[in-house]
Amino acid sequence: MQIYLVGGAVRDQLLGRPIKDKDYVVVGATVAQMLSAGFVQVGADFPVFLHPKTHEEYALARTERKQGVGYQGFSIHASIDVTLQEDLQRRDLTINAMAIEVTSLTDDTPLTGEVLDYYGGLDDLANKTLRHVSPAFSEDPLRVLRTARFYGRYYDLGFTIAEETLALMRQLVHSGELAHLSSERIWQESSRAMMQLSPHVYWQQLFDIGALTEYFAPLHGAWNNTHIRETVQTALYFAGQMQLNLSQRWALLMTSLSADVFTNAHTDSGVETVSTTNNINQIGNMVKVPKVHTQFATLFVQQLPTLAAVNELDTAERIDLIQACGAHKAPEKLSQLLVCSHTFQLAKQHRQMMLALNSFHAIGMEDIEAGLRGPEIGAALRQARIDHLDTQHLS
Repeated sequence: MQIYLVGGAVRDQLLGRPIKDKDYVVVGATVAQMLSAGFVQVGADFPVFLHPKTHEEYALARTERKQGVGYQGFSIHASIDVTLQEDLQRRDLTINAMAIEVTSLTDDTPLTGEVLDYYGGLDDLANKTLRHVSPAFSEDPLRVLRTARFYGRYYDLGFTIAEETLALMRQLVHSGELAHLSSERIWQESSRAMMQLSPHVYWQQLFDIGALTEYFAPLHGAWNNTHIRETVQTALYFAGQMQLNLSQRWALLMTSLSADVFTNAHTDSGVETVSTTNNINQIGNMVKVPKVHTQFATLFVQQLPTLAAVNELDTAERIDLIQACGAHKAPEKLSQLLVCSHTFQLAKQHRQMMLALNSFHAIGMEDIEAGLRGPEIGAALRQARIDHLDTQHLS
């Protein structure tokens, strides 16, 4: 029997990041041996056990063979003959397919400290690359979401997705395999990605490869508008930096579905509000979003014009806002909505100024009349930059 620390714990240890969970693979053991050692078996699909004291997961080495559709369409084979290398080969990314041998079932002290790396994970860590372990990557549609989530998780470190891995992700999207994912797993991956430092990266990556069309169709449609997409991405970036909670981050993402909130002209007919509410609920139902997040997002989008103008509200309007938000019962909700509103306004201001900065850099000496002298040069550059910015679209 040999016991190995595997996956994320090895990866994050090498990256110098906090280790949240430890998973182990046991090679050369039987179910009976694990049970006799006091471990508790969980799950009926394959042998995974909980340590009697630490409750960490220990899985018998196993292989998988694709037999059906979706991420559940696999035949699992676990036996004492399965090697560590065979077990690691079924994993998604090379940086998640490394192992360190530990002393025993009851002692997780590294045996030698040597990292066992059969698939180039150490090189990919050094090169900051997310790369699939084998072509079997394309057999599991959940790996599209997982890879996008890891991309967002390590984006601040400069990680990128290998082109050949992106090709397999697109292949999975185009095959229709994503339709076989359960709503619960989609929300699990998406909510985890939302709580990372760079939540916008996950959604941008899924949009780029067309992966939003299956379960997030209204969002995909909205993000075809560059202004909406870039503004919401910026808002999500700020949400990550400011450590906003999941409801707030989800609400900012859902503003994508209301074109009105990206302009200064708001309709009063209620048609836009009804359509937006329906789209938020549609996504919520498709992906099994907890109601607390859907309700907060709906309230935020409905009240955003009022929240954005809170300094100009008269006394009656402030009382009405408290009533509409239920702040008389839950004052913390009003605080969260106001922070959300400020984050969204900051994102709009940031994009406007980035467009201005781009126009500033887009114009140089070659874009103005030759022969100008002294102050005329500065004046001509300024006007040319103003004219260039006037051609950019903020909506």
